[in-house]
Amino acid sequence: MSLQGEGAETLEAQARAALARGDLSSAQRAAGTLARRHPERAAGPFLLGLVAAEAGRFGEALPLLRQATEGEAAPAEQAEHLAQLARILILLRRDGEAAEAAQAALTLAQQASALTLDTIGCVLVRLGDHQSALAPFGRAVEDEPDNPVYRFNLAAALGFTGEVAAARAHYEAILERDPGHARVHYALAILSRQSREDNHVTRLEAALAKTPGREDALRLRYALAKELEDIGEPARAFAHLAQANAAHKAATGYDFARDAAIFDAIEALFSNGDTPLSTGAGRGGAAPIFVVGMPRTGTTLVDRILSSHRDVEATGELQAMPVAVKQLAGTRSRLVIDAETIAASAASDPRAIGEAYLARAQHHRRTGRARFTDKLPANFLYIGHILCALPEARVVCLRRGAMDTVWSNLRNLFATQSAYYGYSYDPLDTARYFARFDRLMAFWEARFAGRVLQLGYEALVHDQEGETRRLLAHCGLDWDPACLAFHQNAAAVATPSAAQVRRPLNAEGIGRWKTHAEDLREVAAFFQSAGIALDG
Repeated sequence: MSLQGEGAETLEAQARAALARGDLSSAQRAAGTLARRHPERAAGPFLLGLVAAEAGRFGEALPLLRQATEGEAAPAEQAEHLAQLARILILLRRDGEAAEAAQAALTLAQQASALTLDTIGCVLVRLGDHQSALAPFGRAVEDEPDNPVYRFNLAAALGFTGEVAAARAHYEAILERDPGHARVHYALAILSRQSREDNHVTRLEAALAKTPGREDALRLRYALAKELEDIGEPARAFAHLAQANAAHKAATGYDFARDAAIFDAIEALFSNGDTPLSTGAGRGGAAPIFVVGMPRTGTTLVDRILSSHRDVEATGELQAMPVAVKQLAGTRSRLVIDAETIAASAASDPRAIGEAYLARAQHHRRTGRARFTDKLPANFLYIGHILCALPEARVVCLRRGAMDTVWSNLRNLFATQSAYYGYSYDPLDTARYFARFDRLMAFWEARFAGRVLQLGYEALVHDQEGETRRLLAHCGLDWDPACLAFHQNAAAVATPSAAQVRRPLNAEGIGRWKTHAEDLREVAAFFQSAGIALDG
């Protein structure tokens, strides 16, 4: 591609076109020429920043995008520059700066393109502000109604905020144009409970028969399993799950030994009471309430109960504690948690961890309430770090029957690219993970006696008021009857439990594994040999 004599507009168009087709070297040449010949134009550094970001060089991208936001540009360009800066900041887990950039972009929304509006919405979603994301997502769909990505993002946000009918309508609109869209099929399946008379099983089977891709097949089989379970066909549901999970485990190469090493490192670290982490003074203040546990065991339910209290705000599933520990440990591995990082955190200053955590969490607080919940289930791995770094924080761990926990983890499709959920694609791996979780919770009770409330899901269902009073007392909260009406809480829910927590408490989820007792017999035998009760 010759750039000799090209004008600024032509160079910009060439760089954008090259970016769109993934030709980073051509985009780099055009954007570099633009920046050299026309240093007064913000488009040069902006496009160079996008090229660097696409190549994964975020450290290089960030100053270029900042330079672009400080240059002179038309309002629509300013909005684009700010939105892309916010996107890179959120990827770098710099949530506060990302929020500022996103809000600045929002002020220019009237001039923003559909792509810019969608980008702003995606940043707001990553910040947990699903309600605010509706407006930019909606505008993006208005401007480009045939773009399935923009419509999917709007539908997902509507589902999170409880607008189920509107979400369903947008998902169906996507399927009218693309009947095989696997992500949409799965999103529709989990949006609400299906019935014998009204379900998508036939449509899903047709889509599965035509799909060539493993990832699409994974989502379609999970969708089929969910809907078949809903309509009372558990054997067919389990068969789809088993096939999907076996293929995904084979593709990812998951090995339970990696997770076992993390558990071993945590127990080794906190068995030694003479480390800077254990002996240093943490950060005071009782604002955070950590709701932890294995996924799909009632953590969202308890978060809704607590955030229905007049003094408590829900901030969602924050990565703030894992990132704070990783940051202070200083390890160079790409994983946020691994055995090396846990061991290295022994030398960390607990107050510094507490300060880093609170600084990150603050960016997700939107009300003036005195307390807030952090509902990242995996924080059960960080209970020792939490209690050393934030000694006045309260921790609640959800416990659910072993077999129901295994089944609920198997039947839910978590983030497929996340190393944390690798165990969940095999029944025995999930059982082994539960056993180590169970052992770790006993370890925390011995190490930090009385500082973690282990709350049984089954006990909460059977004695809602009594267990809610015990929960509030542990968290240092006075009684608020609104906590019993958690299902009336209008806040967004961005987990697979969204539909369940908008209904009153019920016992439907207790003992559901027994429908699949034959398929789970090896899991039951494993727990029995380990001395772990099958039911809560």
